[in-house]
Amino acid sequence: MDKKAKNDGLIKAREIGGFYMSEFVHLHVHSEFSLLDGANRIKDLPVRAKELGMKAMAITDHGVMFGVIDFYKACMANGIKPIIGCEVYVAPRKRTDKDPNIDARYNHLILLAKDNEGYKNLTKLVSIGFTEGFYYKPRIDKEVLEKYHKGLICCSACLAGELPQAILKGDMDEAEKTAMWFKNVFGEDYYLEIQNNGINEQVLVNQKLVELSHKLDIPLVATNDSHYLKKEDAYNHEILLCIQTGKKITDDGRMKFETDELYIKSPEEMSSYFSGVPEAIENTVKIADKCNVTFEFGHTILPNYDVPEEFETHYDYLKKLCDDGIKNRYGENPSQEIIDRENYELEVIKKMGYVDYFLIVWDYIHYAKTQNIPVGPGRGSGAGSIVAYAIEITDIDPIKYGLIFERFLNPERISMPDFDVDFCYERRQEVIDYVGRKYGQDHVSQIITFGTMSARMVIRDVARVLDVPYANADKLAKMIPNEIHITIKKALEQNKELSDEYENNPETKRLLDIAMALEGMPRQASTHACGIVITKDPVVSYVPLYERDGVVSTQYIMTTLEELGLLKMDFLGLRTLTVIQDTIDLVKKDKGIDVEFDKNMNDPKVFKQWQDGTSMGIFQFESQGMTNFMKELKPDCLEDIIAGVSLYRPGPMDQIPRYIANKKDPEHAVYTHPSLKPILKVTYGCMVYQEQVMQIVRDLAGYSLGRADLVRRAMGKKKLDVMAKEREIFINGQVDENGNVIVPGCVRNGIDEVSANKIFDEMAEFAKYAFNKSHAACYAVVAYRTAYLKTYYPNEFMAAMLNSFLGNLDKIPEYIDECKRLKIDILKPDINKSFTKFTVDDGKIRFGLGSIKNVGIAAVDAIVQNREKDGEYKSFTDFCERMEGEAVNKKCIESLIKAGAFDNFAETRSTLMASFEDILDTISGMSKKNIQGQVSMFDFGKTEESNDMEKLKYNYTTLKEYTDQELLSMEKEMLGIYISGHPLEKYREQIAKQANINTLQIREFEQLSQAEMENTELLDNRGQIKLLQDGQFVKFAGIITSIKKKYTKNNKIMAFATLEDLYGSIEVIIFENCYLQCSNELIDENIVLVEGRLSIREDEDTKIVAREIKKFEDTKSKSLYINITNLSEEKKNQLRGALKFFTGDKNNVPVVIINKERHDPAGGLYVTKDILEELQEIVGQENAKIQ
Repeated sequence: MDKKAKNDGLIKAREIGGFYMSEFVHLHVHSEFSLLDGANRIKDLPVRAKELGMKAMAITDHGVMFGVIDFYKACMANGIKPIIGCEVYVAPRKRTDKDPNIDARYNHLILLAKDNEGYKNLTKLVSIGFTEGFYYKPRIDKEVLEKYHKGLICCSACLAGELPQAILKGDMDEAEKTAMWFKNVFGEDYYLEIQNNGINEQVLVNQKLVELSHKLDIPLVATNDSHYLKKEDAYNHEILLCIQTGKKITDDGRMKFETDELYIKSPEEMSSYFSGVPEAIENTVKIADKCNVTFEFGHTILPNYDVPEEFETHYDYLKKLCDDGIKNRYGENPSQEIIDRENYELEVIKKMGYVDYFLIVWDYIHYAKTQNIPVGPGRGSGAGSIVAYAIEITDIDPIKYGLIFERFLNPERISMPDFDVDFCYERRQEVIDYVGRKYGQDHVSQIITFGTMSARMVIRDVARVLDVPYANADKLAKMIPNEIHITIKKALEQNKELSDEYENNPETKRLLDIAMALEGMPRQASTHACGIVITKDPVVSYVPLYERDGVVSTQYIMTTLEELGLLKMDFLGLRTLTVIQDTIDLVKKDKGIDVEFDKNMNDPKVFKQWQDGTSMGIFQFESQGMTNFMKELKPDCLEDIIAGVSLYRPGPMDQIPRYIANKKDPEHAVYTHPSLKPILKVTYGCMVYQEQVMQIVRDLAGYSLGRADLVRRAMGKKKLDVMAKEREIFINGQVDENGNVIVPGCVRNGIDEVSANKIFDEMAEFAKYAFNKSHAACYAVVAYRTAYLKTYYPNEFMAAMLNSFLGNLDKIPEYIDECKRLKIDILKPDINKSFTKFTVDDGKIRFGLGSIKNVGIAAVDAIVQNREKDGEYKSFTDFCERMEGEAVNKKCIESLIKAGAFDNFAETRSTLMASFEDILDTISGMSKKNIQGQVSMFDFGKTEESNDMEKLKYNYTTLKEYTDQELLSMEKEMLGIYISGHPLEKYREQIAKQANINTLQIREFEQLSQAEMENTELLDNRGQIKLLQDGQFVKFAGIITSIKKKYTKNNKIMAFATLEDLYGSIEVIIFENCYLQCSNELIDENIVLVEGRLSIREDEDTKIVAREIKKFEDTKSKSLYINITNLSEEKKNQLRGALKFFTGDKNNVPVVIINKERHDPAGGLYVTKDILEELQEIVGQENAKIQ
């Protein structure tokens, strides 16, 4: 290159090693948010650009802008200029055309935003692609391109662009026509895109584009369609494409790029290849110079909230609501403490600019409450606000429970407050619809979220693509610890077995290296379960929109929206609120009582539910571990329930024994320093809550609560530099340059340095696990209310619980079992007494008609409305006559018969099943005659002749009733569960003797957290096996409910059977050897005993791989029954040890543990007279018997 060319500025250059190299900017780059296609991690792109000496870079993901803000921030952090763009899909005709023969294909086009107007237009175009043009891909068309082209630069894209496609077809006239259309729209901001990608067709396209450039005076631009960072990443990208398409790397015809050139090339590589057209390189820099999009972070943009005209300011309105609320909550003369707290909070809210925020939240909660939509008492740190309590955003008294406002809204840390609100999950959408009506539908949107490739998942994915045997992949995946935020790299450091496998097995190393390269990348987009954004202007003017299954959401995740200053709200659907409201409604209907919860929440009868371990159905307290904890704790106040919610988690669990011991003997609670007692007394000397950390820092060292919260956050996040500085201030205080005391410190406040250091250490260690008391208190209130309802209205409460889990065949049997324990009968559906859902009928729970298979809501509505209007149905034929012309068809009536809904009429189910179709045909025929004006001779009959005429009119085929087994089978088929009885009930004791596992034990194991697994013995306090293991030998007894047979690739037969026991169901896998031996037993509704091994896999339900299946024999062999119902914890521990000690290879007697109504198998023992006496000495002679 000559010096004159350089000096003339034809290209920008920098000197490297004695020669000049062109500057270059990548303008066509796909990040990880081109889902399962782009393999460039956003954090790596600007770092690589910097390494290669580039000053700017673009992001152009396929059809989306998911990663735009993250890319912008990453670039700014690395001194790289971010260029915001998108590779959009353009429909061949109109975006609304969706003919599969024409419109399934689409063209690519690169759009780059020059300025903020361009960014807004780009978001509109990308949004329209989803909301109006989606067909296989989010497509726009030339109509909207023309409408929203301002502020945008357009490039002709890769080989999939409209212009390159015309060239490849040899239609240069069409190519010219296309190029001129874009030039006319975009003017000097339209560029012909040439690439260096190693694809043969691209060479031809480049030649023709250069010719068109000269002919039409359209500038060229060089790009590289970069999908991965470096050339060596091409293979990992191929793996990623295989994950996307569900293919193996060895599959023929799989989607693949026929090149390894689609990486972030250096300016040298690009300049060298395009040396003949240097202007194409120069234009990348010119385009970069044109692009200047900026984002503002941290500036809150609240929607407009209109207050009543009589209020001069929004603050005046909030003050009025708050003053009225304080009187409502605390009476006409609230204490000075309450008034001071209210005024302080209002002042902070006003100063920080969040008056409208409180009003907006108050408004939609107020709407929900006026519409009788159940609303939770609160959630999260918002419960620490007395203003929120006064205006009924929350229902927790922050004064009474020592909740701190600064934990929610800290005047020393500017951040958006965040009220998470629980609504009845059935009516949550009504509140969202209200918000849409109030602020405008286009001002409200749901929020996107991304599922990422976690460590275990990506190992399985990569293994499948590489065709690694499942067993090997599963073994590797299970070596990854089951921890939050675990990575493969961390796992290699923690797990020596995995590390050894990685070092010594080349295949494992290859698999894990690829997995680590892809780990954490986004896999799919979905809608956030509860997030809603509300904006001042239409949402699309701030962020691009995404649509899936008719649900519109933002393309930016929740945290990004908050950074942009948009108002994000969590509208959570909580099933328990629905249960509470359903219970209240059932009590009103059944007993005529308006339920009122005791405001003080201190009813001893309610706490007895926890003390007795009968917490099934109580919110947050159903798990076996939590039940055991509370039974031992014996809670007698709400503070204990709040602590229970907080302690039963990994980390704080270690404090449980100390908490229980100190509650039983508070005088022996040990405090590091007496000054801690007023703060920790409520939790018996244990540090449980984040708020306690804040109180310690404030009361002992003299911090403000705002600053105390900053210290708590630093401790929680292990910010060592901040903690070291704060330790010194906590102990010795802080003074300004004039010697004025800012923070007194512990020593000035009379606490010795040794104790202060120890207290700081305790706080620092605990803070990472500390729980938000405000959140725990909210959950404790919901838990208390469920316990209250179960205590005083058990029938209605259990009916509501059953309604809540309708269709969940794992939970329903549990609650039916709880009903039996409570001695509440469950009644079959009845055509004259059932409604849609479960109801309470004379102290018993009646199955709803809506629970019956093939009986739709429209049919139930017709049945109930007719019954309420014209009275009960007198007979089966009366029902059929009255339902003629309604939404009740033959299939529906057949299902009602099978479910036993007509059992109170004279005819047997077998008779009705044999007769109903003829009866319906007779009624249909009569109806047609009546329409034609004909009169039946039966219409003249007298009343006393009606029964005889009934027999003449309808032809019943009278049959003997079905057997009990057949009747139960029908109920199971129609209702999903057995109601009148259970085929296994009469074998309950024998099953406990012959089987060593049941589905309840399996479910309890599956629900164990990692922490529980690490903190529990192999046997739980019932003596049952709790920690199950993959491959463990088991015996399981159940009834076969379904069988599916199939042939393997090797033409071997196998089967999948579903077996059900008294507590639930499990899948049994039967391979050929076992199948050939037991095929005669594999019949629906056979009761069998399965011997085999557990298959426990992280991504599947637990299964049993059968070794032998035989008919269940009702043998009369003896078992050892141990009753632990009234056993103390100390005795249970002794028993647990004895059972473990006496278990051996020669076990001769099955052991059954009795706990109230439950009979659970617990393996076997080698029982001698001496061993039996020793067991009887522990549990009592009457509680250990062989029979």
